[in-house]
Amino acid sequence: MKLAKKFGKIFSFSLLLMLLGVGGAFAATLDEAKTAGQIGEKQDGYIGLVHSNVPADVAALVDSVNAQRKARYEQIAQENNISVQDVAKLAFTRALENTGAGNFVEASPGQWVRKP
Repeated sequence: MKLAKKFGKIFSFSLLLMLLGVGGAFAATLDEAKTAGQIGEKQDGYIGLVHSNVPADVAALVDSVNAQRKARYEQIAQENNISVQDVAKLAFTRALENTGAGNFVEASPGQWVRKP
């Protein structure tokens, strides 16, 4: 009987997580969000939201990826005695090359276009 109760609690908690969209299996990946047209590569070397009405996990993904990029850009800038902005500009150039056709890139600040 105790095992059945424990299983029931675990099942209920798992179901709650699924409904809230908290589970890792439900979180958007960078590629999925790009393919869905929710995010794109910005000219400043970071990613941005193409539209403001995106799921919370996509907005959190953008924040997380940008924080990781910033840390890496700072490290590269320090190692090479150049500015973080220069590293970010170079990163955008590389990201633009690696962005698949149909995904969004920033043509000018705030202006999103699909890469041909």
